[in-house]
Amino acid sequence: MWHPPGARRQPLPLAEWPTQLRAESSHLFSPLHRGRLALRDRTWVPAMVPWRATDDGQVTPNVLDWYERFAEGRPGGLVVEATGVRDVPSGPLLRIGDDRFVPGLNQLAERVRRASSGVTRLFIQLIDFLTIRRRPEPRTYFERHLSITPRHRAALGLEQAPEASLRSALAALPRERLQAVLTPRELETLDQGLRERVTDVHLPHIADLPRELPGIFARAAARAEAAGFDGVELHAAHAYTLASFLSAHNTRRDGYGGSLEQRLRLPLEVLAAVRSAVSASFVVGVRFLADECIAGGNDVAAAETIGVAFARGGVDFVSLSRGGKFEDAKQPKIGWAAYPYTGPSGWECMPTTLADEQGPFGRNVAACARVRRAIHDAGLDTPVVVAGGIATFEQAEAILANEQADVIGAARQSLADPDWFEKLRRGQGEQIRRCTFTNYCEGLDQKHKSVTCKLWDRESLDAPDVTFDATGRRRLLAPRWRGERD
Repeated sequence: MWHPPGARRQPLPLAEWPTQLRAESSHLFSPLHRGRLALRDRTWVPAMVPWRATDDGQVTPNVLDWYERFAEGRPGGLVVEATGVRDVPSGPLLRIGDDRFVPGLNQLAERVRRASSGVTRLFIQLIDFLTIRRRPEPRTYFERHLSITPRHRAALGLEQAPEASLRSALAALPRERLQAVLTPRELETLDQGLRERVTDVHLPHIADLPRELPGIFARAAARAEAAGFDGVELHAAHAYTLASFLSAHNTRRDGYGGSLEQRLRLPLEVLAAVRSAVSASFVVGVRFLADECIAGGNDVAAAETIGVAFARGGVDFVSLSRGGKFEDAKQPKIGWAAYPYTGPSGWECMPTTLADEQGPFGRNVAACARVRRAIHDAGLDTPVVVAGGIATFEQAEAILANEQADVIGAARQSLADPDWFEKLRRGQGEQIRRCTFTNYCEGLDQKHKSVTCKLWDRESLDAPDVTFDATGRRRLLAPRWRGERD
């Protein structure tokens, strides 16, 4: 992973854990009732992909155990991992693109409800993504993948040569010659692997996205409601389809790209279709970027406009992240796919303690505060969820007290200790297992391995109730807390 120039290991912030009385009177553990969104308190576990589904997207016992474990910590809100809205192969990632996925998702919703005693509101994140392929072996690329055009023939003076000969000649070219013969996109596919973009309107299925996606998302949301979820979160963040439509890099000329107003058009149409497909009480939120953190990308000013547009469009909450884009990702190894969390924007999404002087903690708060202020200045009160390096009571309480956000999201700290919110609430903060923000978990995610935490995946491996990953050497769930419960 990339790190800022001159980065140094930053210490974890000091933590003064509250007493139970202090916690009970805090902003963090106060209820939120805003429109359709009702939370017991302002604690929130954002979506994390654990890579525990079947290869065809079905819920497994390990998926059920994963979400049960977070529910035992009784957060106010829990968001299930990015779940594919189309019924297409996507590895061990959950899907919701067909009715056959509903029974398994219903088991998940019921497990969370029981484990949290009905306290935790459960949402599922709906995602669409375009095709991305692994970086090919150069010879394989020239022999099988490159589409030969008259331009290639003319550049090599082989207009009449058999295609096989032309491909062999291309494969033998030195790098500097290739850069003159291949288009920038062809060279990128050779170096990074093929990656579809929303601007590839020469491809019929890309051109048709504005026509197809609203209905696809709407049907997925209806399935989520049928499965027993309290709501959905539309994934319009990072490197995926809806985020790519929002991005300043979207230059489509069909009314769905160019100006920010036109870039907002499809996400707002998706939102409207989803809202019309579910009941009046079902929650519909959206996650997007407070800053793309890439050259020529959306900045915080654009995010303010986006947040207001979503709020006016009727979302029940907005959840803000940052960065995580393909545009600045590192070149993958041959045989690996590009990963949007390896460059500067990826680091901003999941900053580590190997950081600049600002450090990794609360790095998204200032931008989030601006988006929240813009929404309120527009006369709206849509709740805003902030996340990103928030791992102490003092951080969370200050953000809420200063009205920089309405709900506190914590992914990596919740992975390190799924009970940390409950320990805070009970005045037992000294028992919290604190995340060290080294991104051990992110390294597993990049390889599509079962995500765990280094702080517990080697702990008590001989306990009778431990389940293991495929290697048999790492536990799949955090040790259970034996503290008092309501």
